[in-house]
Amino acid sequence: METGLRLPCNRDSVETMTQSQLERYLWGAATYLRGHIDAGDYKQYIFPLLFFKRISDVWDEEYEQALAESGGDLDYAAFAENHRFQIPEGCHWEDVRQVTRHVGRALAEAMRGIEKANPDQLFGIFGDASWTNKDRLSDETLINLIEHFSQHRLDLSRVPQDELGNAYEYLIKQFADDSGHTAAEFYTNRTVVRLMTLLMDPQPGESVYDPTCGSGGLLLNGALQLKTAGQEYRTLKLYGQEINLITSSIARMNMFLHGIEDFRIVRGNTLSHPGFLKNDELQTFNVVLANPPYSIKAWDQKAWANDPYGRNLWGTPPQGCADYAFQQHIHKSLDPKNGRCVVLWPHGILFRDAEAHMRRNMVESDVVECVIGLGPNLFYNSPMESCLLICRTNKTPERKGQILFINAVEEVRTEKSMSYLDEAHVQKIYAAYRDFRSEDGFSKVASVKEVLENKASLNISLYVGKSSLKTQENNLQETIQAWSKASGELRQSIQDLIATLK
Repeated sequence: METGLRLPCNRDSVETMTQSQLERYLWGAATYLRGHIDAGDYKQYIFPLLFFKRISDVWDEEYEQALAESGGDLDYAAFAENHRFQIPEGCHWEDVRQVTRHVGRALAEAMRGIEKANPDQLFGIFGDASWTNKDRLSDETLINLIEHFSQHRLDLSRVPQDELGNAYEYLIKQFADDSGHTAAEFYTNRTVVRLMTLLMDPQPGESVYDPTCGSGGLLLNGALQLKTAGQEYRTLKLYGQEINLITSSIARMNMFLHGIEDFRIVRGNTLSHPGFLKNDELQTFNVVLANPPYSIKAWDQKAWANDPYGRNLWGTPPQGCADYAFQQHIHKSLDPKNGRCVVLWPHGILFRDAEAHMRRNMVESDVVECVIGLGPNLFYNSPMESCLLICRTNKTPERKGQILFINAVEEVRTEKSMSYLDEAHVQKIYAAYRDFRSEDGFSKVASVKEVLENKASLNISLYVGKSSLKTQENNLQETIQAWSKASGELRQSIQDLIATLK
């Protein structure tokens, strides 16, 4: 039964928080979990609680607005039409807050009740955390968590979508930092995400797909890039698939909390059970942004040889490494007319012998547009260097038969064990891709014929070497000349100053 005449809890005005205060407040909830569960499991509990609190507070806000509009009509204020999400009776945050025994059971029942009341939007969104396991989380711990979140009201007037969305992304980063070996499955370095989105340049009305979407950062950034540019981001259609239940739920919450509505994120194994089909064939998209899990060994190689969706375009990958299974799935998911993709990979995909026949077939099909070598430590908990592989189903005429190689290994900033791309790095790489030209020591436009003569190796070092000695000598000579000129100007300025003082 939906909420009838229940009045929202009367919480007086709460001061708005700065972005940093909001982030500290949300991250502070994790302190109640330390010592009870592993850091890698924090996200299973914190994110659902945050989302539960948010939709409860927004429901209250909508109720109060409808009450004011109707001159105090309680029935009208509770009408489903006045609320984005329905909260059944007994399933509101404040209902659970009144519970002091079996708190976990009350939380689980409230969350399931909300999911059932909003099946099209929220089914399964709260994940499958073991709220009722008192050996992990006692009533006291859950009460402390609930009271922590109850300190501030998280409605839209006090915490706008942009601010809460940024804070949510902050939490995702913090959980990735704390989660050890599982971080890479959950979080892609956001400075690399920025570069990937800029390279693909999704436009209003286009469809964007991520076959291994994690917490949704790549998809979300496509919409936020348009929003930042003042373009219509709401018409961008976002699609994602994620094998992990809690991670797929976090991605969905991420979209809602950022105010994104036109999206579909499904749970499942992309290779064995692709989630987006149309007329029994793979659905196709304008843009694919992806950071697949690399070197997966446990996958069904035998089924791939006779893939019902025709994804074995270039061949069957070795059992010990499914990288080219993902790459072929991505290419098969591209719109034949204007599909484009950028995929973040370790460098090995560019030259490993075991995949040489598939790489040759890919290069011969003239779909590879650009290969960008990035620096080390951009993956969590791994010092390996990474690369971006950019492909198109229909290259522009001037780029047909050519592949651009960019060596951006030095374009990183390192902090402790992680590396990041500053905006200057991003813009330099993007400019090289946009201009599609050779630059000594940084980029090289090679013909497909040349690449095939190199056994179809996409190893960047074969095409982009260090800057030539002549160029270095020219740069040194220019520096000496500039220094000499500046010294002469300084000398003249000093002489003029002395003359003036005299």
